[in-house]
Amino acid sequence: MATKLNKAAFDHAKDLIKKARTVKDERDDWSEHAPTADEENAYLDKHGWDDFGLWYLGIDTEQSEQTKGRYKFPYGDFRRVHRCGVISAESRAAQYDHDEIAEAVAELHELLDGDHS
Repeated sequence: MATKLNKAAFDHAKDLIKKARTVKDERDDWSEHAPTADEENAYLDKHGWDDFGLWYLGIDTEQSEQTKGRYKFPYGDFRRVHRCGVISAESRAAQYDHDEIAEAVAELHELLDGDHS
């Protein structure tokens, strides 16, 4: 798998964190907070592929464009950054040796946990 950091999504996540569009949930909440396939489809129908991709920190360049399989490492619910999504992405990126993504997600995690506003 040739998965690389989606720089636009990384910048989008940092911007959302700076604007306090976050959910400070717990590590194990992601299975309940992650968008469902129906929510992904509804977002795609309304916003298109470019906006959809902003919610995924990895791009699998071996997958066809305009397919959900191209996008990896979700971190939010299409409105806010979820701490549990960031933690999940961080551990999966490290597990599969996606070092560039793991470093970016670790930075997002620090931004989230360092924001005490």
